[in-house]
Amino acid sequence: MLVSRATGGGGNEVLYREVRRELLDDKALSERMPKFLRTCRTVDEFWQFIKEKFGSYSERRAWLRDEFDPLLTYLEEGAQSPMSRTADLALLAMSEEAVQDVWRRMLERREADPESAITAARSLVETVCRHILDDLGEQADENLELPALYGAVARKLSLAPDQHSEQVFKQILGGCMTVVNGLASVRNKLGDAHGKGPRQARPSPRHAELAVNLSGSLAAFLVATWATRKPEK
Repeated sequence: MLVSRATGGGGNEVLYREVRRELLDDKALSERMPKFLRTCRTVDEFWQFIKEKFGSYSERRAWLRDEFDPLLTYLEEGAQSPMSRTADLALLAMSEEAVQDVWRRMLERREADPESAITAARSLVETVCRHILDDLGEQADENLELPALYGAVARKLSLAPDQHSEQVFKQILGGCMTVVNGLASVRNKLGDAHGKGPRQARPSPRHAELAVNLSGSLAAFLVATWATRKPEK
């Protein structure tokens, strides 16, 4: 639409405002969108801006293509699954800082896209578990469900409830297992990994915030425990 307007065509004012608002409302997208979209609130304002900036149509097309490239690249790569690629890249270092970064990004998504944030919350714990098992030389089945995956990691890190005699530790570690089971279930029920019927319950931002905070706390705890075990390996 902007290319059309920049090269003598028309533009849909209502559509422009709707898309612009969607981009501004999503922090991850607004950080990557062209800066001129912040100041050009209407198609007519964009036309005044672009005609003064470049004299030829070819210059305008090339400039718009370059301006939108970061946003379009992010959307294309992120289409694999919500946050999964970001989580994989960030967790390659397997540091608490990396987990905190993914955690923060998920929290940013809870308002605009709670379903995506819930799916990402489950993916964060799964990614951490797989990285830890890989570092320990364990081959995890790709089809292994999250509870079984977490159970394998917990046993390797001495975090299984039956590996402790103190009742308080048994309760806390048992609670961690309950959280994992809950994340797996809520992702299947409320996440965006599966199709939904018209009457199926949909999550609100508060549901997403709870799931993200639980997964972030658990993932950070796993990474911290894994880091203390590494010298013993």
